[in-house]
Amino acid sequence: MRIALRGVSKRFGASTAVDGLSLDIHPGELVALVGGSGCGKTTTLRLIAGFERPDAGEVCFGDRVVNDVPPSRRGVGIVFQSYALFPTMTVAENIAFGLRVARWAAPKIRERVAELVALTHLDGLEARYANQLSGGQQQRVALARALARRPEILLLDEPLSALDAKIRLRLRAEIRKLQQELGVTTLYVTHDQEEALSIADRLAVMRGGRIEQLGRPEDVYGRPRTGFVADFIGVSNLVSCRVVSAADGVVDWAGRRLRAVVDGLADGAEVTLAVRPEKLTVLAAATPSNGKNRLDGVVDVVTFLGANVRLEVSVQGRSFWVDVPHAQAAGFVRKTAVALAWAPEDAVVLQGVSP
Repeated sequence: MRIALRGVSKRFGASTAVDGLSLDIHPGELVALVGGSGCGKTTTLRLIAGFERPDAGEVCFGDRVVNDVPPSRRGVGIVFQSYALFPTMTVAENIAFGLRVARWAAPKIRERVAELVALTHLDGLEARYANQLSGGQQQRVALARALARRPEILLLDEPLSALDAKIRLRLRAEIRKLQQELGVTTLYVTHDQEEALSIADRLAVMRGGRIEQLGRPEDVYGRPRTGFVADFIGVSNLVSCRVVSAADGVVDWAGRRLRAVVDGLADGAEVTLAVRPEKLTVLAAATPSNGKNRLDGVVDVVTFLGANVRLEVSVQGRSFWVDVPHAQAAGFVRKTAVALAWAPEDAVVLQGVSP
């Protein structure tokens, strides 16, 4: 089932939560909606679910406008952040709840519950109550209940935020596997950008009720279109520069001449270079940079990240982050003089100066 939002807006008093938003989610696709608190992502999900009605625009399922269709008749499965399990019902009863409301025959309910228990790895837990389950088990019960009536659309609102990191990592892989096996069109709302990058077919980054960028995770990460996206998705070194020579690909930062791909921009234009920490190479101070951009600085902070070490390097009072494989980081300690180097094509050039 295709989901289409056409110029959708939603206001709460004087506050605009969603501002003229348009979005297509293709049949069987998982789109992750990511952004900071108050950006409008949960309101967008509630508009699709039918819990909110748009002040303007249309919400469409396939070719059908569903603005006035109540939630119970939209055929949508929903998993909330809190899971919203019924505490007086067992696992099996929670999963069967929607089927009983829909007046399924008892044998069909038992058969469907058994299918979902197996699908979500809840075998042996059918008679337990919510307070007898771990957080991860509760999440799987909520997911099984959402899938019970074979919805064509699945909406997930921060489904893993209450779990610890290790369980989140395992369950997001399970959710992705289930979604692909079932082919259900899915909107996944999260504030966790790593989670969004790992699970989505496409990623929509929201800011101020609008979508700032929409695309495949690798494109949004590798080619951000705005300083906000570059800063919000992952970590970027944002350097405000002025184009000295567009023809030669030369920009100026604090009196330093750097090379960048500035096609289509005029001399004198204000730009921001966005360079990911893994695109930077850190060199001993005396090592030549072989024609790459080079900035000399001093290591300020060394942070252990497991397989990598993140160095914070001060260059003219401005901090740069660079990620180095742990095996290569031994010689770079605090107060070490170093050089940072990167190829011109490894920086994304954004128009305007970063905030």
